[in-house]
Amino acid sequence: MRLVGILAILVTGTLLLAATRDFPDWGDARSPANDSPTSNFYLEETLARTEVPNVVTAVLADFRGFDTMFETVVIFTAGLSIIAILRMMGPTTVPVMPSSECPGEDDLIVTTTCRMVIPVIQIFALYVLAHGHHSPGGGFQGGVMFGASFILFALAYGLPATMLRFSEKRAVVLAAVGILIYSGFGLLCMLMGNNFLDYSILHKIMPGTNETWARSHSMLGVEIGVAFTVTAIMFAIYANLATRGKLEGGL
Repeated sequence: MRLVGILAILVTGTLLLAATRDFPDWGDARSPANDSPTSNFYLEETLARTEVPNVVTAVLADFRGFDTMFETVVIFTAGLSIIAILRMMGPTTVPVMPSSECPGEDDLIVTTTCRMVIPVIQIFALYVLAHGHHSPGGGFQGGVMFGASFILFALAYGLPATMLRFSEKRAVVLAAVGILIYSGFGLLCMLMGNNFLDYSILHKIMPGTNETWARSHSMLGVEIGVAFTVTAIMFAIYANLATRGKLEGGL
């Protein structure tokens, strides 16, 4: 069986390396990605149409917003699937314990470091989320950072202490709320007479904006929904994988 695995890796690796010969040269101006009319449209028109300097965010959250919404749904579905497969249903409850009895409390170096680092991670996650449509970042990146901060807390203080603050039920609800926020923007656009996720119409209910700025502000709104879902599902997956679905003990 081990030999079969090694052969499979070698064959797959060989095919992948052989496929790299079809890639365009680095920086080739005539490559399909650079010479495509679609790419040129995004690069030339994004700022004028959306007031968003980050073309990647504009494509994901506006021009291709419908697809990105379902990418968020895929993350939500993946999290629910992992919970459904691993979760040990029954009278398994997370023990309630005071913070002084949390695992890892005696490790002064670890707990002190986490007290210093976790707030910084979460503040930076907010920055990445809020500036994702003007600089590198966005809901996926900010959500991963938020999820990582909860995982770090669980590694330092133990999963039971973390579950008291961010239980599995809260995680699933927060993930669902994130999708509702994203789809809610689309439904609101439809109720006001535009297409689904065509944000320009929302300037009528956003004071001090025009159609262009409404698209920019709406992108921030849907990115917040993405961040909610990614944060919650990331931590829920960790909690179940680390405890084999029992939500007790942990790493």
